[in-house]
Amino acid sequence: MTELLTPAEMGLADRLTIDGGVAGIDLMTSAGRAVADTACRMVRHESPILVLAGPGNNGGDGFVAARFLRQRGYRVDVLLLGARERISGDAMLALERMEAGGVPAGTLDEGALATALAGAGLVVDAVFGAGLDRPLVGLAKTLVEQVGESGLPVLAVDLPSGINGESGQEMGCAIKATRTITFFRAKPGHLLLPGRLACGPVEVVDIGIGEAVLETIGVRTWRNGSGLWARFCRPPEPDGHKYARGHAVVVSGPALSTGAARLAAGAALRVGAGLVSVATPPSAALVNAMQLTAVMVRSFKGADGLRRTLDDPRFNAVAIGPGVGVGASTRALVEVCLTGERAVVLDADALTSFADEPQALFSCIKSRGDLAAGVVLTPHEGEFARLFPDTGAAEVPSKVERARRAAARCGAVIILKGADTVIAAPDGRAAINDNAPPWLATAGSGDVLAGVATGLLARGMPAFEAAAMAVWLHGAAGQSCGVAMTAEDLEPALRGVIAELALQCGENEAGGTA
Repeated sequence: MTELLTPAEMGLADRLTIDGGVAGIDLMTSAGRAVADTACRMVRHESPILVLAGPGNNGGDGFVAARFLRQRGYRVDVLLLGARERISGDAMLALERMEAGGVPAGTLDEGALATALAGAGLVVDAVFGAGLDRPLVGLAKTLVEQVGESGLPVLAVDLPSGINGESGQEMGCAIKATRTITFFRAKPGHLLLPGRLACGPVEVVDIGIGEAVLETIGVRTWRNGSGLWARFCRPPEPDGHKYARGHAVVVSGPALSTGAARLAAGAALRVGAGLVSVATPPSAALVNAMQLTAVMVRSFKGADGLRRTLDDPRFNAVAIGPGVGVGASTRALVEVCLTGERAVVLDADALTSFADEPQALFSCIKSRGDLAAGVVLTPHEGEFARLFPDTGAAEVPSKVERARRAAARCGAVIILKGADTVIAAPDGRAAINDNAPPWLATAGSGDVLAGVATGLLARGMPAFEAAAMAVWLHGAAGQSCGVAMTAEDLEPALRGVIAELALQCGENEAGGTA
């Protein structure tokens, strides 16, 4: 399982390690040595290296790196942003050791920076790191602009200067790194946009912090991956049967809007739901029946008809929203779906239908009591803004925090979609997904995702884990399809993705690491 630490949590990890008997300067030395190792791989030995350092511990890592680089025969220039008097603690000790090793720290101003950039082959950005929480102004902003204009490769220490480590947002402007090196665990800002785009490839290195600190910290954020959910999705048993793997239902829209429901239904079947049915209004029954084979068709008329259909206790998961239409009739159908003990996925039109009265939807979800945990909402940013108008990016810059607040408010798991999809549970757990290719942004793609989540819920997975696995499978299927894909390509691509995942998880299980 790949934990993510906010800057505050990373600071706590440092303090816990130091309290446990590891000297802070030893952690800084390990970090700086790792920076030097990576820098050596990025530049020829005869090329000068410019280290830009701030007054905090990020600058301290840069001082250590500069000392090791000089010991290895590199020409190194160091420019310090801010007054030397602001440096203290381990960073000051690192500075003194660097200067004793023959590397003086120059003062950073526009002229000195321009001269140093003109002769450099690599820039090491050790100015701010992950803890920046205010916009860059003045000389700091000039630094970012001049580094960008130089066109030089940049190695960022912890995070590119100007990127907020918690939200991934640019604080006015930010350095665009060629590569980023960080320590112990990645930060949310490495995965969230636009931070991810500013980082380049991210290398996470061990600097001597023990895994035990994670339990004390109480990690609530992860990078989405199989370690988070694989143990909750077991392969079919040799003596099993289809009825043991659940019966998913996807509610269809009218005759001219049936394709979305079929995409969702096919995906639910592909990910292992034992049976899948499309519940369709009579006007669309023939259209759906002519297009479906392994997926069954059941006709209903109005909310009362859907209620009677769903009274069958074997229907343990239902999805509503794809192509179902927006309005009062859809609200009534959603309220029917939220009765009983089945898991529910609300997507697209099901969410938009409550845009004028989101609290009515939230009350309906929470009225389920403990069963509310089996509800998953899948909004994109526009749908999210309509349901949670006071939780926008302007009010809450962190996408993770926005999803968390929304999940707590509505009582359901939230899949806040995008290139950096966030999955959040009402209890505060959250995962950031980073495997979705740009071609996945295509018509019908979200319908497939809703179907994947519904199929996994039908198999009995808990809602948070089912939602996270669905998002990961969806992204992996998009990668498998490659360029010029359409939503119809995703469902067959899931077969290969699931086969490879099953093989990997089996190997991990055999090795005791899953």
